[in-house]
Amino acid sequence: MKFYIKKLGCPKNDVDADYIAARLIAAGHEPTVDPQSADAVLVNTCGFIRDAKEESIAAILELARVKDDGDGRRLYATGCLSQRYGDELLVEMPELDGAFGHGTLDSLAESVGRRARHSTAIRHDVRQLGYLGWKDRFIGDDLPYSYLKISDGCDRGCTFCAIPLMRGRFRSRPIDSIVSEAEFLARNGKKELILVSQEATFWGYGLPGAPGLVDLLAALDQVDGVEWIRLMYLHPAAVDARLIDHLAEDNKTLTYFDLPFQHINSDILVAMQRQCDRADIERLLTAIRSRAPHATLRATLMVGFPGEKEAQFEELLDFVAEQEFDRLGAFTFSAEEGTSAAAMPEQVPAEVACERLDRLMTLQREIAFRRNNSLIGQTVDVIIDTVRDGQPAVGRTRGDCPEIDQEVMISGDRVRAGDLGRARIDGVDGYDLMGVMVRE
Repeated sequence: MKFYIKKLGCPKNDVDADYIAARLIAAGHEPTVDPQSADAVLVNTCGFIRDAKEESIAAILELARVKDDGDGRRLYATGCLSQRYGDELLVEMPELDGAFGHGTLDSLAESVGRRARHSTAIRHDVRQLGYLGWKDRFIGDDLPYSYLKISDGCDRGCTFCAIPLMRGRFRSRPIDSIVSEAEFLARNGKKELILVSQEATFWGYGLPGAPGLVDLLAALDQVDGVEWIRLMYLHPAAVDARLIDHLAEDNKTLTYFDLPFQHINSDILVAMQRQCDRADIERLLTAIRSRAPHATLRATLMVGFPGEKEAQFEELLDFVAEQEFDRLGAFTFSAEEGTSAAAMPEQVPAEVACERLDRLMTLQREIAFRRNNSLIGQTVDVIIDTVRDGQPAVGRTRGDCPEIDQEVMISGDRVRAGDLGRARIDGVDGYDLMGVMVRE
């Protein structure tokens, strides 16, 4: 039986989809990239914020039309939305033949094989979630990088976040499991490992011997074939001197600090329950820039949190203008059911939040373009992601994560996907760079 998986949401969800695919293959099913040719169509949903939920619903409805075109084709929902709202999905969307929460791989494989239809969702209680073992993973691309999940769930309790309601409490994945998968990925041509989780800095919690994130990075440093290791989701309240020093030293982990600050106003940070204030954030940035002056700093920010006044937003703008982050992502507050922030007074009107987001990203665009122009004439390390006939190759610098950061359009002879080398930056096209490979 052939199956097709539609991936939605974050890289952690993508990893889960690869595990699902491997389990279905182990059960004798065959993957396909064409939903029209599939006997079973799966939508691996996201439920992080309202926009992600709406995208998941739209994907289910779109693929329901594909289901209608096939004789006996089945349509299943998996992932975060199914974990939290699986029963509701089955009631409201009769097009679905089943909804499966996290960690229900065996039940899903059995249902796909029997072409079963379920009237209730199959899922574990969120308080019982494990899903951190690793048996096999499907690799369906020839990209030189791969996401590697090191933990799941979260205990931080941020007032705006519904992740614990879908992913459960924080669970560290054992180091031997992570290293084994890293070795598997390296054997399959992956040269860059991007470590993902809800919070990387908490890794090691609950494991025997209380290892820390630096211990994991040191172990991964020994994996043959891996050239770059990139860390994502470093909670600013937990980045310590040992981690900064490790990223600043000569090893495979890139000096790339992905820091979800969310805001800078101390009153807003308290209301968010972020466990740090403006002074803490400024001390952290000073420490990073002092120890690793060439580090890439990527910030994530939220606008429109309940009670955010214009003056507090202006404080955020001034902070961004002062710090000039290398990379910045931002989004508007989404009132998620079950979170305390959704019930807070002084909800900011959507039009106000959107206007603030536009002002923030306009400021960051000016910063990013100015930084890119300063790179013209410089030679930088790059990794080549894709090569297309008759077109420039697409690569990234050490300071760019795939899918969320900028790219480098590379020209030059004998450029191959997976190459790591040096490129001279010759031009800029907005957020992206243009360069040529150089032989040294």
